[in-house]
Amino acid sequence: MSNNTVIIVGAPGSPYSRKMLALLRYRRIPYRWITRGSKEDRGLPAAKVDLLPLLLFDKGNGELEAAIDSTPLVRRLEEEHAASPLAERSVLPPDPALALVDALVEDFADEWMTKAMFHYRWSFEADVRKASAVLPRWGRPEAEEGLMLKMGDVFGQRQIERRSLVGINADNSALIEDSYKRTLAALDHALSRAPYLAGGRPGAGDFAVYGQLTQLVGFDPTPSGISLEIAPRVCAWIDVMDDKSGVEPGPGDWADRQTTADNLAPLLAEFGRCYAPFLLANAAAVEGGKKKAEVTIGSSTWSQPPFVYQARCLAVLRQRYSELGPDDSAWLDQLLAGCGVAALLLEDR
Repeated sequence: MSNNTVIIVGAPGSPYSRKMLALLRYRRIPYRWITRGSKEDRGLPAAKVDLLPLLLFDKGNGELEAAIDSTPLVRRLEEEHAASPLAERSVLPPDPALALVDALVEDFADEWMTKAMFHYRWSFEADVRKASAVLPRWGRPEAEEGLMLKMGDVFGQRQIERRSLVGINADNSALIEDSYKRTLAALDHALSRAPYLAGGRPGAGDFAVYGQLTQLVGFDPTPSGISLEIAPRVCAWIDVMDDKSGVEPGPGDWADRQTTADNLAPLLAEFGRCYAPFLLANAAAVEGGKKKAEVTIGSSTWSQPPFVYQARCLAVLRQRYSELGPDDSAWLDQLLAGCGVAALLLEDR
């Protein structure tokens, strides 16, 4: 394997695998795709935490380095190709304030939209049936049918039982579904004005949203039907986001600040309505050593075990905010003032 070729081990049903695969294609970074559970997956190095996708980097001495977590992986690829012609295909806006807006969109998709994905996939009969039948077969389509049926039943039951760990229960179902519908409408608003959320070229946030919607729009029956009713534009966007290797971006394609404010206002409002309160409650529960993170969102009480990782997500966003210059932070404060996100970033200031 050439030392500039990345191996990506993932699965079609993993939104983060799809996020990184589409990003590698757009950035024209050489890669090899390996489906998790296939014969090609055997014997490869593993990460300390078993998450998808797994990216393997050639260390130059014949050894492979295993790395996970899509958000830092996006930044690693930026750094590794900063001195090459591929730097022109960056997915991080050069304007520091807009780069933080893009990071907010990416985090919202990775950590909040995924709750809708998990809810729909493992709460509705048709969705459970499809996922249980198809997901186990991706790695071994030739496997014996009886084994696949058993694996599907075991996998499906395990995922259903895990719903409460990410806050999915009967009390929260209406909140999740309403947020998904508002998110679709917000995406339709943005994409009716520009081909990407970041303007005339995609940002990291575009690929994160795309990854989640490959499942919600492209695989799971119930949310797919909802998306077709609310936002067929978004359905079409998911199809064409799959491979953007033919796009030739220019530095002037990034949306300016006013355009970003106009295009993303509804999406940032949804961030502030649902995800920001959850992030604050989660961080407080982690800091206080509590067993539950609880917060009232609308008319619902969100309750789940706290996630240390999502507390780290908040810390990273705050750190990036603290690094902005006065003019950049003043503009961002004004943008976020009315949607409940500015207070989130200012909590430790």
